Amino acid sequence: MARKTYIQKLNDTKELPKVVKLNEKERKRLGGKTMAIAKPTDIYAIMKKVPKKRVITLSEIRKIVSEKYDADICCPLTTGIFVNISAHASLELKDDLPYWRTLKSGGELNPKFPNAPDEQIALLQSEGFTIVKKGRKNIRYFVKDYDKYLVSDI
Repeated sequence: MARKTYIQKLNDTKELPKVVKLNEKERKRLGGKTMAIAKPTDIYAIMKKVPKKRVITLSEIRKIVSEKYDADICCPLTTGIFVNISAHASLELKDDLPYWRTLKSGGELNPKFPNAPDEQIALLQSEGFTIVKKGRKNIRYFVKDYDKYLVSDI
């Protein structure tokens, strides 16, 4: 069986979105009673709206999704997966999704993005962002003062 393309993964809703009730253990760990699981295209749509010279983190995306579906929280695992699928699908689609403006928590660049980290660094620097390299063995990259550029009103 052939592997799915990222476009196919993006459009595979798997009966999503849905809101699930969390059990007591999950409530303590995740901090809520209900959790939204977005569909991949929800995440893509949010990423598409991030304007030039602004960034968004997975936390902001999760907050937007949880509000949209009236849930206490949004699934961190599927959100991360769908962000990655969106970035790769945008290359297959040859569209203008500014995936490089989506950061991990703390302003960290996503090492799973296409041609990471070089392409994301170059694209962010072309918009005026300063990139900071941290670590010696496990090198990670961050947008300096990313919180000044956060967009949350999408």
